[in-house]
Amino acid sequence: MSNTNPNSLLGHLIELRRRLLHVVAAVLLVFIALASWSADIYHLLASPLMSVLPQGASMIATDVAAPFFAPFKLTFIVALCLAVPYILWQIWLFVAPALYQKEKHLVAPLIVSSTLLFYLGICFAYFVVFPIVFGFFTSVAPEGVTIATDISSYLDFVLKLFFAFGLAFEIPVAVLLLVWTGAVDRKSLVEKRPYFVVIAFIMGMLLTPPDVLSQTLLAVPMCLLYELGIWLSRFYQPASEEAGIEENS
Repeated sequence: MSNTNPNSLLGHLIELRRRLLHVVAAVLLVFIALASWSADIYHLLASPLMSVLPQGASMIATDVAAPFFAPFKLTFIVALCLAVPYILWQIWLFVAPALYQKEKHLVAPLIVSSTLLFYLGICFAYFVVFPIVFGFFTSVAPEGVTIATDISSYLDFVLKLFFAFGLAFEIPVAVLLLVWTGAVDRKSLVEKRPYFVVIAFIMGMLLTPPDVLSQTLLAVPMCLLYELGIWLSRFYQPASEEAGIEENS
């Protein structure tokens, strides 16, 4: 096995297996380190809802095992998110040997920026969206209705929003990749702006809970990030143009 050609299919599979093992080990180590604080982590996640609940109201667990499994499920996801930079580093080590030098100069900043944007989307959801959405939901509860949210349902709800906003904040990176690969040009993106606004609100409807407030809070940042991507794309030349410049030089 040690004599396997690293450039062969088997060599690539062995390298992929090694990188995957590193990723799994890293996630497990972070999870083990955080496991003892799982209850505190869940309490931190529940704070935006708990702060707007009526006095005397609290969250509940309708499933017998939920008080145990919900915090640990959240802790594992937190461990996965914290390990993202290391996971991307392992992906980079796997794909970097196959990239040209100019591609490395492009891909490396995109990996870093996409990670930061994903974290920024999660922070935006937690600090901006959650207080507004939960405050609205609790304020419109019919008279006589006691608000008592199940901890598992709440976890699923916020994780869905985290994913939606983290994904939405990747729009500038997606726009830059489309322009750089030559799939679209900057002028075409500007012309298609009205269509993207419609798509943004459709995505808000599909990725967020079925209320207008959550959809708008996702769609508006998507439109702003689309504009940011268009503005940044002026600094990126399509790959075909770069190749032509190199040949002429």
